[in-house]
Amino acid sequence: MTTAILDRERIKALFDLRSAANVWTGGDFEADPYPIWAKLREDAPVHEGTLHKLTGYPGEAMFQGLPEPDRAHFTAFSYAALDAAYRDPETFASSGSAIDPTTAGLENSMIYMGGTQHRRYRGLVQPSFVPAKAQWWLINWIQEAVQELINNFVNDGRAELNVDFCAAIPVLTITGSFGIPPEEALDLRAVLQDSAAVIQRLVPIVAARREEPKDDLISILVQATMQDEDGVSHQLSDGEIYAFALLLLHAGSGTTWKQMGITLANLLARPEVLARVREDRALLRPAIEESLRWVPTDPMFSRYVTKDVEFFGTELPKGAVLHLNVASANRDPARWDNPDEFDITRQARASFAFGGGPHICLGMHVARAEIRAGVSALLDRLPNLRLDPDAEAPRFIGMYERGVTEIPVLFG
Repeated sequence: MTTAILDRERIKALFDLRSAANVWTGGDFEADPYPIWAKLREDAPVHEGTLHKLTGYPGEAMFQGLPEPDRAHFTAFSYAALDAAYRDPETFASSGSAIDPTTAGLENSMIYMGGTQHRRYRGLVQPSFVPAKAQWWLINWIQEAVQELINNFVNDGRAELNVDFCAAIPVLTITGSFGIPPEEALDLRAVLQDSAAVIQRLVPIVAARREEPKDDLISILVQATMQDEDGVSHQLSDGEIYAFALLLLHAGSGTTWKQMGITLANLLARPEVLARVREDRALLRPAIEESLRWVPTDPMFSRYVTKDVEFFGTELPKGAVLHLNVASANRDPARWDNPDEFDITRQARASFAFGGGPHICLGMHVARAEIRAGVSALLDRLPNLRLDPDAEAPRFIGMYERGVTEIPVLFG
């Protein structure tokens, strides 16, 4: 692998939340939403309306469950409300319509499936994403990408870590696991919203793996067998594999880079905490978990209400969309003391940073492994790592995808 071929300006255009590629999710939102969400959570656990309108975002922003103009919209803000919704997938479904997994497309991937269908499809790839499998990802793709990216700037004494580092690691990891060479990784990221273009690139890879499997993710999908509702076993069709691949590309290259940047920004803004983590790498794990709680990169997920229900004092009609504000729930004082403080020493409690229930993020252990490997390698190879005092400090931005602006650092 050689990562020097990655075009820095192209990475910035594709991954900067303020760019045209990301503004459709509200990437231009630069206010701090947490005080607004805290007030809404204090007033009531559930409010009528979409999250971006309740927050005061002036335009339209798209994400899961949006825009759906013919449905009623509600947003939940408390930890207890989200916990109840995640525990009741029959009432709060992941899709508003039936899913045809044989038809290639992100909308037909397992993230929108429910019940038995979701369990069968998730079970096919779950073994590749369990904590014990993290080493497979580290050895095959993550560690090499991390080290080569650092090689690109280690002698410069300065870097912009959001573009020079964080953005590239996940996209190289997931495309590498598909057998796509580094020089084509950004091409695939650039057409991610065009499912047909992505599938066109995957067609020869899937065909080649059917002929000769390798030690990669596409080969696992090609060789996977699943029992249908009648108990008949069959291999996945090409369409089913493409749907899996589209989901993993969206999730794998679209979230971890932002969360890694959030973790780095939190540590660099607190030099005393960064120094403790540098000296005791066991503290890196709680630092990552606290960053996930404090600012999760995806602050909202949505569910479709399948029946009329009274939910935390609000009547939700059948067919409505309930938006789950995981970011607000992750700062609920009913669950955490001083929840607005960033504190890596707080008692560990599970948050909703990766969602919850049957649809809890499949790749969360790989994401954690990427962040740990990336941050730890920076601390190993960049002595006296610190924010550049002459540059603008990182700021948290974004509505439905939260991340940080540039992370300018000095070292040495």
